[in-house]
Amino acid sequence: MKPVQIKICGITNLEDVRVCLETEVDMIGLNFYPRSLRYIEPRQVPAIRLAIGRRAEVVGVFVDASSDEVRRLARHFDIASVQLHGNYSPEECAELAREFRVIRALPLTAEFRPEDAAAFRGCDVLLDAAYEELHGGGGERCDWNKARATSGYARFSLLAGGLTPANVGDALRAVHPDAVDVCSGVEREPGVKDHTLITQFVFAARGAATSGRQRTLCKRQME
Repeated sequence: MKPVQIKICGITNLEDVRVCLETEVDMIGLNFYPRSLRYIEPRQVPAIRLAIGRRAEVVGVFVDASSDEVRRLARHFDIASVQLHGNYSPEECAELAREFRVIRALPLTAEFRPEDAAAFRGCDVLLDAAYEELHGGGGERCDWNKARATSGYARFSLLAGGLTPANVGDALRAVHPDAVDVCSGVEREPGVKDHTLITQFVFAARGAATSGRQRTLCKRQME
């Protein structure tokens, strides 16, 4: 199994940032959607952004914000990666991708076809469960079979949706994404992380990837 990157999303305070950095996660998500339970006030961002520095990739999460609003906030807070939920066309995403790393969130609805991901060329894709009102963070597991099929159409895929320390290993083995994205699965309450669960999640994800590589190596040595 290839090395897996880990994203912890919905970070709202410095203590949670500290644990993310101590466990060496790859990406930290800051939610700029005002209706989210994990919305981060702009006045809180500078201290968090400074604490993260370059030790992890900061991802700004947006839902149906205009391209101008995405640019304004991302530039202001020195955020090079933007995660887009809602009604963003392939053309809008391609335009933003000229300036930022764009992670296009795709809810795996019953109507969604894996090949739909191919429309977002030049973008990475986040594969998530489908919610009627929420845009992620609801703890619902997505269709892993469909997620695995969709990953084949993406240059880089992130798996989200109901991941926890208990199931992330199974998810990695079933889907083989490039990264896993967790939010509610490591929380005490919305916007407040459980530090033990973060540590357990990172350990489980890294362990699953390492054991997968070891099994592949052993198989090659026996051939």
